[in-house]
Amino acid sequence: MTEALQRTPLYEMHLELGAKMVPFAGYEMPVQYPLGVLKEHQHTRASAGLFDVSHMGQVILRGESLEAVARAFEALVPVNVLGLGEGRQRYGFFTNEAGGIEDDLMFANRGDHLFVVVNAACKDADVARMKAALEPGVSVEVIEDRALIALQGPGAEAALAAFNPAVAEMRFMDVATVDLAGAECWVSRSGYTGEDGYEISVPSEAAEGLARALLELDAVEPIGLGARDSLRLEAGLCLYGHDIDAGTSPVEAGLTWAIQKVRRAGGDREGGFPGADRILGDLAEGVARKRVGLQPEGRAPMREGVPLFAEAEGGEAVGQITSGGFGPTVGGPVAMGYVPAALAAEGNILYGEQRGKRAPLKVVNLPFVPAGFKR
Repeated sequence: MTEALQRTPLYEMHLELGAKMVPFAGYEMPVQYPLGVLKEHQHTRASAGLFDVSHMGQVILRGESLEAVARAFEALVPVNVLGLGEGRQRYGFFTNEAGGIEDDLMFANRGDHLFVVVNAACKDADVARMKAALEPGVSVEVIEDRALIALQGPGAEAALAAFNPAVAEMRFMDVATVDLAGAECWVSRSGYTGEDGYEISVPSEAAEGLARALLELDAVEPIGLGARDSLRLEAGLCLYGHDIDAGTSPVEAGLTWAIQKVRRAGGDREGGFPGADRILGDLAEGVARKRVGLQPEGRAPMREGVPLFAEAEGGEAVGQITSGGFGPTVGGPVAMGYVPAALAAEGNILYGEQRGKRAPLKVVNLPFVPAGFKR
């Protein structure tokens, strides 16, 4: 017997809006609406798209002081938690003893506690990891009574400011408690599309009312998982379980920007996280393979799993595509994958093999589409 799929508080609304529902990370989720993936993608880039991301895990970490919580959390992530200011959010990842990534996440300093958002597929393992490492000194509270929605795109600020003008003053990675349509919402100015926008934690009973109120605005359309994937791919953002996993080091993945100086060799709080020896070694000595952007020639996309070769004929595979598809904003196929460091230079030509035939693709700098964050 397979376990029954869970539903988010917005499930009935998705059906009413004509969404095509698919299983995703243990939930029934909308992959697209009648507008279609291509137009949903384009609408988010041009205006504002509303995403249901309630399947993700929301966790609160509390202790006798925020400093104590931050110090404890730093034993799990190679990130500067202690230096994160109140009302600010940061990207991070759990690492394992081999220096691989167990999950990527967002965490925010909300004054007297840390608020952590983790990926849906890793939620149970992440909570178990935090409980094992942090309790009893730090309590790990899983939030079950709040939904999570994301409003993304250049029109997101004006749309959300119609409910509370204070959100317009927020900068990229700010967090605040904001009243929206009568509900107390925990809002961050962030998202995973490469566009400006917000992620909004809202009480479950108020989620549908807020979502419907936003969708009444001309600028806002509902957006499914299909466009969410093409948007994040164009933005050069990793998808856990595809572009990063337990065998991938943050340095290979090109995520060194998320490891602040204070946690690196010579920093005040050097190491002290799982896999520190490998990760600090990778930072010092370099890595054998790197995640790169890849642009196939022609119109045919190359998708996850396509092997990469250094030559048009013969030889062994040197790498593999980890994410790929059509990039509506780019107007052609885009992909990411891992290749030997010696072949990772911009402009280098590689060959992807599909159905026994090889076709060229070019190594390009990420992102494919410049970020639109409000700094």
